[in-house]
Parts: sequence; C-alpha cells; structure tokens
Amino acid sequence: MRALVTGAAGFVGQWLVRDLLEAGHDVAGLTPVDPTDGPTLLSTDEQASVEWVLGDVRRVEDVRRALDLATPDAIFHLAGVSSVGGASGDPGTAAEVNVVGIARLLGEVRVRRRVGVLDPAVLVVGSGEQYGRHDRSALPLDEDAEQRPLTVYAATKAAQEVIALEAFRSEGVRVVATRSFNHSGPGQSPAFLLPALVRRALALRGGGGPGAGSAGAAGAAGGGATERRGALVLGNAGSVRDFLHVADVTAAYIALAARGRAGEVYNVSSGVGVSVKELAVQVLAATGVKAPLTTDPELARSVDVPALVGDSTRLRDAVGWAPEHTVRDLIDDLVKYWSARPAAHP
Repeated sequence: MRALVTGAAGFVGQWLVRDLLEAGHDVAGLTPVDPTDGPTLLSTDEQASVEWVLGDVRRVEDVRRALDLATPDAIFHLAGVSSVGGASGDPGTAAEVNVVGIARLLGEVRVRRRVGVLDPAVLVVGSGEQYGRHDRSALPLDEDAEQRPLTVYAATKAAQEVIALEAFRSEGVRVVATRSFNHSGPGQSPAFLLPALVRRALALRGGGGPGAGSAGAAGAAGGGATERRGALVLGNAGSVRDFLHVADVTAAYIALAARGRAGEVYNVSSGVGVSVKELAVQVLAATGVKAPLTTDPELARSVDVPALVGDSTRLRDAVGWAPEHTVRDLIDDLVKYWSARPAAHP
C-alpha cells in the first residue's frame, strides 16, 4: 500500500508513519515543519524511508504536490490544530486548518477520482470531544449519540466530519471518519494531561527536574497539573476520560483504512473511564513518589466536559480491533520516556 499521512511530523503522525513502515508500506508525509527540526520519534533510517513534502493543508498547491508525489492508496488525515487550548487561543487558525484543510484535500481527491487516476481510502481523524456534555448515565457513548461541541476545537472537528461525509455521499469518495477519544504516549507534548502529570511527578522525585514550577495546560482533559511545595496540584480532579495508548490508536487507523466501511464513523475508544485523580494516583505510584494531591480551580476549564467515555463496539466488530495496552502500560511508557529526557527538553 502507498500511504499519505498529513501531519506526519506530529506526535500521532510519527507513531503512524513508523507502524506503516514496519508493515512494509510506502509512506509519504505532508508536514508544515521540517521533520528533522526538533525532537523526533523516528530513527534516521525511518525518516529517510519517508517521502517528505513540506507544505500546509490549507494551501491547494501543497496538497496537489503531496497527492501527485504519493499517488496514495490510503490517506491518513491527521493534520490539524490538535488541542482545545490551541483552538480557543486562535479560533480562526483552528477553523482554517481543521475545516479548510479537509475541504482542500478532498477537493483534490475528487478531481482525481473523476478522471480515474486516484481512488484512495481517506481516513479523517476526529475527536470524542465532538460529543460534548452528556449525562453520565448515557456513557459510554456510541456513534448515534448527539454531537454537542462545547469548544472551538470540538466544533471544528465536527465540521470537518460533515465535510468529509458529504464527499462520500455526493461523489463516493471512500471516506472513513473517526471520533478518537483521549490518547497519549511517548512523544506527546507536556501541554497535555498525562505527560504533564508524569513530568510534575518526576520533578517532585528529583527535587526540581523536568517541568518543575509552572502549571501544565493539560488541554486533553481540563485537569491541569503542577508541582507546588511537595504536592501534585490538579485542576478538575473529578473529570473522567477514556484513555488509549497511541499504539492502539494507530493500529485502529491502519485497520480502518484497510477494512473500514466507507461513509461510516467509528469511535476509537476503550469504553473505560478514569478520573484525573485516579490518573494522578497511578502516576505517583509509577514514579515511586509519595506526595499529596491538591486542586486549584484556576487550572480547570469553564467548559470542561465532566465525563467522556466512548463505546467502540462498531470499530471492534468492523475490523476486529481491541486495545492491547492498559492505562498503567501507558503511564509506564511515559515515565520511561520522560525519565530519559534532560530537564531542558520541551
């Protein structure tokens, strides 16, 4: 298979690129930044095995170059503003990247389908945040649950999905959409919850190591965390989220591109909720740190969704997928990753 990955130099993008290469696929990666600039999860040989295209999904000429180079059998559309905080801070850019980006990409795919030169499967990655707030009694949510986006990020992801499914309905573009719930792993920015918790715990263990001091944004779950006078400080400790290891998420994406039903939406989720407080307790245990937990309301988001858990029955039935990693596996991998990083590492 020839695969094109947009957002290929990002956190999930690099995990996906590596998995595709290990499976023997040819991979092209579209990225707005030099893939060798900054921390990378890919080895030198893996980077050299990718056909890189420096470009922006908002620019039609860049999308055309990527498609013409890759001539893909499958497109994995991961490019996007990926955090609640980032989208809220610049709603215009979030809309351009998350919504205009998919419109540009699918527009060029349509042109090539009409003349019979390209007919790829297009995996469009959305978010469980599209569901917004639902009663806890309704959890876990399946794909028929109403979408009630509460943030700019969630709204742009919902709009992305609408545009993608229109391309399937109107012209038969082989779109498969996901609503991916929280996931993490080595390489994710400490602006997100779990890496922030791990870095704070390691700072407590080391007396001021990586990330000591300032609060982590923790945009993934509104449960910011920081180290303060020997305590691990949380935002909304009661927020409940559905976490997967990024390796299980990329496995789901590859399976869906190969065997997912065109025009369908799939939750990528574990079906199990865990609170921010429970995550913090597990992080402290994994790092061997004994410290009290405390909360700071200023670290919580006013639009935080109290609980968000997804039902992945449709995905499991369609492709035979099931997560292979537990939350503790995920935390252990993050502890190993950040323990090996110098204090100055971002």
